[in-house]
Amino acid sequence: MPDPVSNPTLWLIPLPPLMAAAVIALLGKAALRGSSHWPCCVALAVSCLAAWTTLLVALPRAIEAGAPAVAAGGYQFLDIGIVDVSIGLRADAMAALMLAMITSVSFLVAVFASGYMCGDPGYERFFAVVSLFVFSMCMLVLADNFVQLFVFWEGVGLCSYLLIGHWFHKPAAAAAATKAFIVNRVGDFGLLVGLMLISTAFGSLAFDDVLFNESGIERVDAANPGLLFWVCVCLVVGAIGKSAQAPLHVWLPDAMEGPTPVSALIHAATMVTAGVYLVARSTPLFVHAPEVQAGVAAVGAVTAFFAALIALAQSDLKRVLAYSTVSQLGYMFMALGAGAAGGDLALAGATAAIFHLVTHGCFKALLFLASGSVMHAMGDVIDMRRFGGLRKALPTTHATFLIGAAALAGAPLLAGFWSKDEVLAVLSRASEDGRFGGYFNVIFWSATVTAFLTAIYSFRAYFLTFWGEQRFPPEAGEHPHDAPPSMARPLWALAIASLVVGAIGAYGHAFAGCFSHTPGFSQAASGAHEHGYDMTLLLGSSGIAIAGFALAFSLFGLQPSWRDRASFSFGGLRALSERKFFCDELYNLALVRPLRGVAALSAGFDRYVLGWFFRAVGALPRHAGGVLAPWHHGGASGYTLLLWGGLLAYLVVAWRSLL
Repeated sequence: MPDPVSNPTLWLIPLPPLMAAAVIALLGKAALRGSSHWPCCVALAVSCLAAWTTLLVALPRAIEAGAPAVAAGGYQFLDIGIVDVSIGLRADAMAALMLAMITSVSFLVAVFASGYMCGDPGYERFFAVVSLFVFSMCMLVLADNFVQLFVFWEGVGLCSYLLIGHWFHKPAAAAAATKAFIVNRVGDFGLLVGLMLISTAFGSLAFDDVLFNESGIERVDAANPGLLFWVCVCLVVGAIGKSAQAPLHVWLPDAMEGPTPVSALIHAATMVTAGVYLVARSTPLFVHAPEVQAGVAAVGAVTAFFAALIALAQSDLKRVLAYSTVSQLGYMFMALGAGAAGGDLALAGATAAIFHLVTHGCFKALLFLASGSVMHAMGDVIDMRRFGGLRKALPTTHATFLIGAAALAGAPLLAGFWSKDEVLAVLSRASEDGRFGGYFNVIFWSATVTAFLTAIYSFRAYFLTFWGEQRFPPEAGEHPHDAPPSMARPLWALAIASLVVGAIGAYGHAFAGCFSHTPGFSQAASGAHEHGYDMTLLLGSSGIAIAGFALAFSLFGLQPSWRDRASFSFGGLRALSERKFFCDELYNLALVRPLRGVAALSAGFDRYVLGWFFRAVGALPRHAGGVLAPWHHGGASGYTLLLWGGLLAYLVVAWRSLL
């Protein structure tokens, strides 16, 4: 494998947001105040330009077999014994594509937030943390070793905690931030154990020695059979926590308590995709653990279907989108798991997952920002039962939300249509495998049913919000306003992306060709060959989207009485869906209450047992001093008597020992 091509300009991607965070933190309250968004927006614009430049450089290189990645040197972070870790940057086709999406969406969200967050008491703090988040996310993707990846994995988690709890005076926001922090620690512990196993097995945590060294991977697998299985299991646990997959999905819907731009940036387009990126990046390890890959597909299938069912009955518009995010991340996990079938499916699955990640980042950020525009107009009300018929009052928001909903539902020729078809195609090919064929056949049909449910809840949210009788909550005032220019421009930019980014699907196989030459992927790409589009799948997925739209229109857009009939017919399932299948209650019963009981017992033991013991130990010198106090009166005669008495006792003991 050739050495990476040195390109110091790669630092222009992460450093501007870091500098913006420092400037806003130092000068925000004193000088910038209401202009605190400017350093953030300018820095993200520079990062976006640098990321797209890197993409245009890295992709052509990747098309050529054996072409090197782009790298930039840094500094030595840690040098202890055999552990030698440097902070450096490395961008190949996969990283460059991620960076282009992250910085583009981040820039548009920051511009939107400049209008949405106007007048907020924590305006300066918000943009400082957003800048810090983008820096951490870029450093995570650009990492050239697992230590750097883990450090900034925790960095984006910290920023997520701070932004979810931005309105910390609200108990719900503070509780959601704490919940996200605790649940993610479970996954992060798994990732940390995995890194320890990698360090033990490979003697290094650098990607060059672990992921990009096929002979080294085979040597470790031969010397320690089963070790790579447990390494991959630990990596998956970390990915499940960060990407909100079952059973660690419960933190993401509650994270909607944060400002809507935060939901669009962190919890839809960027941070939650870090788990998908980790598994895709680690594909060279996962090809040696097909059982783990099959488990990844199962986790994705269960999560996607389960979250889609919950999204069907939610009345909070942002929570519908939150569960939709969980479901679509499940789609990406299904694609990643298809590699268990062997051959070039590991590469095809990673390609489909990253492709869906990029398209999803565009239309889901659009939907969240459009819901923020609705919330902004409705006086912070986001319950769809309290408003309706907004398409005339909010024409820009209506048009952009419709485009986003259609892309999410997989409407023909839009972004979600192409990437969803790639996932279904990969699963269909995996179902033909002799070893896992029946298993992936179930996964494929689960993904198909989930696609139908996605179309239903997408257009349900659209019809309940923008169709029917026009209704405004009292908080909205008499004349609700549409998105101002600072909010409308990012909406239209993301809407256009949701319309045209699916055109990449026409070049999907060239896209896969770029990944096939990514370092470490040659084994995953063994036996790769071109696959034309399956017209049956294309027509079938189109029919699924149209059928979902038709059912949603008949239930929620055409005749309201049908809506009541459907609620009556599916009352039990609807109640379960509204209550999120009692996931939070089950967690509370199985984990929270027992742990609170353990905490209460520990507090009682600390107070009444340990406290009594240490108080008793502390009292001993005081009581002993009281007994000896009469002998310590300061008189020389008394001390002389004690001295002679002690000497006499010593002589008696010594004399008896000599006898």
